Amino acid sequence: MNDLSLIILSETADDAEAIDRLHERTFGPGRYAKTAYRIREGVAHQLDLSFTARIGTLMVGSVRLSLIRIGQTPALLLGPLTVEPPFRERGIGQALLERALKEAKAKGHRLMVLVGDEPYYAKVGFKKIPKGVATMPGPVDPQRLLVAELQDRAFDGVSGRIEPLWPKS
Repeated sequence: MNDLSLIILSETADDAEAIDRLHERTFGPGRYAKTAYRIREGVAHQLDLSFTARIGTLMVGSVRLSLIRIGQTPALLLGPLTVEPPFRERGIGQALLERALKEAKAKGHRLMVLVGDEPYYAKVGFKKIPKGVATMPGPVDPQRLLVAELQDRAFDGVSGRIEPLWPKS
């Protein structure tokens, strides 16, 4: 992490506005058209599984997790993961990923999926979902649909459409 003092903290409700501005700066308005964003619409992310990265009091990154299902199997959708451009290439994204994966596993979650670049996410255990095994409700490059098993063989036999897992009322 070079010589910066990075702190990873659980996201709080008070962080929402700063994270929204971070997403606007890093992803722009086109982010709303992406399929992963469409899945997250109207579904609150899990605060207990979402984290911010700070250097001092400056928020420099964020990762969020949302409850989804693949067919009938509960899972987590990772994203968005973002780091302020001047702070990229310093391990902040990896630190956020590692914390999110560790907490999700500790809380008994079995699977995590995302849409992203395999070379980057493979470093923390993500691998491509075989084409046709899981589908998104919109256009997604199947080469970028990735899964991490948080428990051994958790993805065995899992297939179907990826959809929000609506909270029980």
